[in-house]
Formats: sequence, structure tokens, C-alpha cells
Amino acid sequence: MESSATPSPDQPNRSRTDLVRHARVVRYARPALIAGAVAAVVCIVLLVIIFLLDSFNATVYSVGGKNISDATDEARQIRELYSGARIGGVVFLIVSVLAAAASAVVLFLQRKNAPAADGEDEEDLGFDDLAGR
Repeated sequence: MESSATPSPDQPNRSRTDLVRHARVVRYARPALIAGAVAAVVCIVLLVIIFLLDSFNATVYSVGGKNISDATDEARQIRELYSGARIGGVVFLIVSVLAAAASAVVLFLQRKNAPAADGEDEEDLGFDDLAGR
């Protein structure tokens, strides 16, 4: 995006500082999208592992004829064993999904508002052109 001192006719209320600020936001949007998506996938994997471990602990506890829903201290400790990691994983998942969504919106709006490129760069090439025939 080009930052000029005079605003373009389609954006009459934008000043130069707005354009520079917009360019800075767009510069960080793509890395934020990638980081948010990777963090979301890692959080989902973490939550699946926690669920499996929690199920395994409940199964092992119930083998002895005990119930994981009992009001005993031992059952409560097993139920709450992974609660901190579970809550942290869900919170981090929500934050990373929101960051990825916000950066995707910024990239979409930037692409939508970007001026059209000249025709030379967007030329459609056929197989014969690419193969050199």
C-alpha cells in the first residue's frame, strides 16, 4: 500500500498517518494469522491428550469398584487433576482463534481494498506456455 500525503478520491477522509498505521497492521497480520492457527492446533491436540489422560485415570480408578463421581477426596483429586491445564488450554485456544480471525479479517479487507494490479502480472498461462512449446 502506498502512503501519499494526499488522500485518494475513494478514501477522502484518510490522512497519511492512517495509511501508515494501516500498513503496520497489515504487515503483522499474516504472521499473526499463522501463529494463531498453529497455537489453535496445538491447543486442540493438548486438550485431546488431557481428555484421554482424564478418561484413563477415571477408568483405572473405577477398576477397583470405585466411582469417579464419588464425593471422596481421592475421586475429587482425580477429577481436578488436569483442571488447570484444561482451563488454560481452552483460554489459550479462544485467544489464538480470535487472533487468527482478526488477522484474517485484516488481510481480507486489505486485499479487498487494494488497487487492481496491472494486466501483465495477472496473465493466464496455458499448459503450452508453461511447457515452453
